[in-house]
Amino acid sequence: MDETGVGLWGVPLAILAGAVRVSTPFIFVSLGETITERSGRINLGLEGTLVFGAMTAYAVAVISGSPWLGVLAAMCTGAVFGLVHGWICKWPKVNDIAIGIALMQFGLGLAFFLGKPYIQPAAPRLPSIPFGAWSQVPQIEAALNINVLFLIGAVLAAVLWWAFRNTRIGIVLRVVGDSTDAARAMGIDPDRVRLLATAVGGSLAAIGGAYLSLYYPGSWNEGISSGQGLMAVALVIFARWNPIGCFLAALLFGGAGALGPALQSVGVSQGYYLFYATPYVLTLIILIATSSPTRALAGAPGALSLTK
Repeated sequence: MDETGVGLWGVPLAILAGAVRVSTPFIFVSLGETITERSGRINLGLEGTLVFGAMTAYAVAVISGSPWLGVLAAMCTGAVFGLVHGWICKWPKVNDIAIGIALMQFGLGLAFFLGKPYIQPAAPRLPSIPFGAWSQVPQIEAALNINVLFLIGAVLAAVLWWAFRNTRIGIVLRVVGDSTDAARAMGIDPDRVRLLATAVGGSLAAIGGAYLSLYYPGSWNEGISSGQGLMAVALVIFARWNPIGCFLAALLFGGAGALGPALQSVGVSQGYYLFYATPYVLTLIILIATSSPTRALAGAPGALSLTK
């Protein structure tokens, strides 16, 4: 047993703590993208939405003194980004991918420009629940110190899984995502449904950004996101557009991201930094494994394509 009192148990504890901390933005971005793609639209602009949401949440929290007002403000800006993306993409032959990349760059640039005055000031942090308060071991306490947004994300994943199957809104979303013609035959306006779905998806992605700036790592800077918005799209494919699958896959990605720091925490001083690339390698493997020119992905919305 080492000086921390947990010995090699420090590695799984650090991975558990890291999985919870790192996975939370993935949870919200992937759930938001699941809603969007279930309607038959893809949004690659969520990286820009995530970063702009992080900046907005931090700025509003600094000004108001309330982290929850920051989260609410981030949700509003994310919805606006989603509405802009959805409105542009409703036009015939508009390329969803190109619009998403353009809005991603716009969101990143605008966040960096408007966020410069808020790099130094300290904002209040989002609260967490100390489930490990019973333990005297600091590593266990840290691993079981769970942020409220993580718990909200877990509940939201279960609610969405149920809603997709048992509510009128969920059924309408699935119909629109599977067949535009069938939706129109039923008197449903596919453009309106996709517009609202993209707005909701953007709003959820911005919550992930608020988590980054107001809890972990808990500051605002231009490098706050490491492509998490883009990786979440691969995560949605891996989860087969299933909200519960998104939650579990987000934990997997979070654990992969925590592997490098976990090894460093137990004294691995050489080569551990290579494990920081694990989430990106995992993303690449998932995209390769799920690519096929001859078969459609199981669970993929039938109307999901690059152009409308």
